[in-house]
Amino acid sequence: MNIVHSLSSPSSPEASQQAISSALPAPGVQRPHLPLAVVVAIACVTQFMVVLDSTIVTVALPAMRAGLHLSPNQQQWVLSGYLVALGGLMLAGARASDLFGRRRVFLLGLGIFTAASLAGGLAVSGAMLLGARIAEGIGGALLAPSSLSLITASHADPVARHRALALWSVMGGIASSSGLVLGGVLTSALSWRWVLFVNVPIGVALFAVAAWSLLPSAAGGRRRRLDLPAALSATIGIGLLAYGLSQVTASGWGSAQVLGALIGAAGSLALFVVVEATRPDPLIPLGLFKMGNLRIGNLVMAILGVTMTAALYFVSLYLEQLLGKSALEAGLSLLPMTVVMVAVGLGARRLIVVFGARRLLVTGALVTAGGLTWLSRLPVHPAYLSHVLGPTLVTAIGLGLMLLPVTVAAVNGVATTDAGAASGLLNAARQLGGALGLAVLFSVARSVADSSTLPTPAAATIHGYGVAILVNAVVLFLAAVLAMLLRDPRETHGTA
Repeated sequence: MNIVHSLSSPSSPEASQQAISSALPAPGVQRPHLPLAVVVAIACVTQFMVVLDSTIVTVALPAMRAGLHLSPNQQQWVLSGYLVALGGLMLAGARASDLFGRRRVFLLGLGIFTAASLAGGLAVSGAMLLGARIAEGIGGALLAPSSLSLITASHADPVARHRALALWSVMGGIASSSGLVLGGVLTSALSWRWVLFVNVPIGVALFAVAAWSLLPSAAGGRRRRLDLPAALSATIGIGLLAYGLSQVTASGWGSAQVLGALIGAAGSLALFVVVEATRPDPLIPLGLFKMGNLRIGNLVMAILGVTMTAALYFVSLYLEQLLGKSALEAGLSLLPMTVVMVAVGLGARRLIVVFGARRLLVTGALVTAGGLTWLSRLPVHPAYLSHVLGPTLVTAIGLGLMLLPVTVAAVNGVATTDAGAASGLLNAARQLGGALGLAVLFSVARSVADSSTLPTPAAATIHGYGVAILVNAVVLFLAAVLAMLLRDPRETHGTA
């Protein structure tokens, strides 16, 4: 599911390998006579931890809200804050790894991530928790690309490298699937704090192993400047935009709070464009946006991010806060969805050869839209098979069909020298799409619930969730239309 979600998000091992293949593997990543398996294990455990952190908190949100007296808006930002920081700084993290060395950036990111997890688990207020989650996203933005580069830099043999990348990708799928259940187990058996504390012993052990086994490394190839102003302006702009949209329901479009956030977002994003246009070595070469497939692919990827974040968010709140299910019950209820999505995503590798990326992407978008339309009919007294399991499985099948094709189609025609930037842009689009989309759909749900004339608050809230999910379905229909405009790679290469 991306530098972070290779199975639960779009980047396949092949796409990830292509994205970084412009730099030749550098020898001496690990200590002499140390098996390559140690490097692969470090990278895979890191992948598992970063991906796990984006799903494990989902079923713990109601307990977090009760324990720290979070507002509904703060509850949403426990997810959005992590995604904004992760997506906004991921490209900067990749550049930092090139510039300052894989080992140094990896250990820095791991230290930040582990310390932030500890701080989040110890949080005594909503502000402290949200600050910790943003810090976790910053650490994850440094960890994700540097963990991937550990594999590509240490494996000179393409076959061995492909095998290691496949294992790295599988760990993302396993983490995404197990995160919901593990979050439910920890929250039910201990407390919500342990969904964050669980990172601490893993992070400490991983830090010790990596510090001993990995050798210092310099940048591979041409040295680049770290375009930190561009990364910060983009992250701040996206964050302000998400915050402003999430406040519309409570404050109104004309409020100083909303207008200030939106104006600040516009200014920050404009600064990002100016900085990128004037830098000799930008994070994202603006010339990439002249490519139609990449523009459309990023829009579709952002829509995928919306769906993969919002669907789990609303359904988990529906099960726990409105139906009274435990965190463990909610996690088990949603587990089939993530398992099926990963399985179909793996199977799509064969289907794309037969049907082509564009056809598979359009089909997946339509199936996902159908599943969301079914899911939007959430009742006050549901039957699990027909109101939760059925629609979430249909949605998962559609998402699984879309994950690989959107990456294949979007990077079609991108020069090798720009492959890394294009892949990173797609990965960031998914994370930021999830953050922005959740903010918008959260505002829709609250607005509908507040204006509802239904007899009970629970019924009004469920109605709001249903309308927000239906809006998401409409956006998926738009994704199907956009996908029709993509040039299929098979057409480009003249193959059948």
